[in-house]
Amino acid sequence: MVRRKIKEIPDPQRRRDYRGISIDIVGVKGLRYPITVLDRERGQQNTVGTFNLYVNLPHRFKGTHMSRFIEILNKYHGSISIMKITEILDSMKKYLQAKEAHIEVSFPYFIRKVAPVSKAESFMCYRCIIHGISKSKPKEILTVEVPVTTLCPCSKEISENGAHNQRSLVTVSVQFKKMVWIEDIVKLVEESASCEIYPLLKREDEKYVTEKAYSKPMFVEDVIRTIARKLQADPKITWYRVDSENFESIHSHNVYACLEKSKI
Repeated sequence: MVRRKIKEIPDPQRRRDYRGISIDIVGVKGLRYPITVLDRERGQQNTVGTFNLYVNLPHRFKGTHMSRFIEILNKYHGSISIMKITEILDSMKKYLQAKEAHIEVSFPYFIRKVAPVSKAESFMCYRCIIHGISKSKPKEILTVEVPVTTLCPCSKEISENGAHNQRSLVTVSVQFKKMVWIEDIVKLVEESASCEIYPLLKREDEKYVTEKAYSKPMFVEDVIRTIARKLQADPKITWYRVDSENFESIHSHNVYACLEKSKI
């Protein structure tokens, strides 16, 4: 029996490049993939993540193996969480023979909310991002976007009747040394604004949230200072950044504030 010799498939990515230029990050972007994240109320929550996965590329290599990023995600299917990020980054560096690895996954996260008066239940969606970098020392950042209501103190002060309010988007990013729940960040932000936002409100609820916001006027500066003070007091958090943007109801522009601080 004559055995036919199998022709070896060429690997262009591993051919030598002679231009002498290293690439900071190379990989796949905008990859949608099913993930399971920790849910404090229900244990786990199934959602869909949008991934950006990168490694560095030394000057001597022509390219990286893009398919291996997907193979790594397949390996961790069903167990992708912020507590697994360092392990995933290590796998990326090992499997792709890189010294640096980056991962960013954004996903919708749903929290059950109960209306303040009618007690009607519904689900509120929050956009979350997990960002991991592994260089000499790994770093993980959790970002949560929380929409809230703010009422203008100046408008309330100078107006005889009423005051203008607006929806605001607060973005909180944290590094931590112990587990931080998404629900805790959401609650911290919502309690730091004029009023929180609900997906479902009856008339009695609308009355409640309108009057609550009116009783608690806040500038965009007030919001981020209040949040920063709470994050500063949390021993689990080692670094934070707070952004807040008000989508103004009586101006053609938005207002914005941001602060960032390391506690180390």
